[in-house]
Amino acid sequence: MQLSGTVTSGLGRAHVFMAQSHYQEQFKTVLGSGAWPGTLNVDILDENISTYRELRILAGLEEGETSANIESIRIAGFERDGTSFGGATAFPASISSDEKNWIECAILIPDLTRHTKTAEVISSAFLREILPCSDDEMVTLRLG
Repeated sequence: MQLSGTVTSGLGRAHVFMAQSHYQEQFKTVLGSGAWPGTLNVDILDENISTYRELRILAGLEEGETSANIESIRIAGFERDGTSFGGATAFPASISSDEKNWIECAILIPDLTRHTKTAEVISSAFLREILPCSDDEMVTLRLG
């Protein structure tokens, strides 16, 4: 399975969640190490939305049928000091800006998200620097 889209800036709030030690411990299962404290947002191309929707179905966020057999890893939510931090589903993947050099990552779909056409990508590395990529540049995600 492959998805393409353009890099976009988010709201800049992911680092609050990504820095939580409870999440970081679970990201080690997904990435082999902790995750960079932020996400790379990728606006999925219109022609790939139905494929991305299959991931949302597998994550339990949308109703529907899917025949996709993609590995997913559950990220458990938790509560800390009266604040609830929701769960998510992570899909191991790799990302490239040139389709030659691939970096291990995961598409993270939080249980509570407004994004229906934007993939949030996590990695052990700062993807904007290592790929490299900037807003409005095309990247490709490969799953499975």
